[in-house]
Amino acid sequence: MLKKTPVASGKKVKVTFELPANGAEAVSVVGDFNDWDKAATPLKKRKKDGVWSVSLNLPVDQSFQFKYWINDERWENDWAADDYVPNGFGGDNSILKT
Repeated sequence: MLKKTPVASGKKVKVTFELPANGAEAVSVVGDFNDWDKAATPLKKRKKDGVWSVSLNLPVDQSFQFKYWINDERWENDWAADDYVPNGFGGDNSILKT
């Protein structure tokens, strides 16, 4: 799930990426905004509800491809993403529009 909140400057959007626990032990969000670096943006598991979450400030009026990297073994899309595009590996990438 994606949550978007405008930042006061108007030049960025705070985007919160959330993923239900579903037995995951480690989750990262990986995409254009972090050069597809699996270690760059780990999500933290919230104690109150077990949801994995991280927030990033990203530039407005842009589109980013991304996926979740789960347990260092599998990719998953965000099924609440703004859109999806073929990724050239036989699947799709999630799209985030800021």
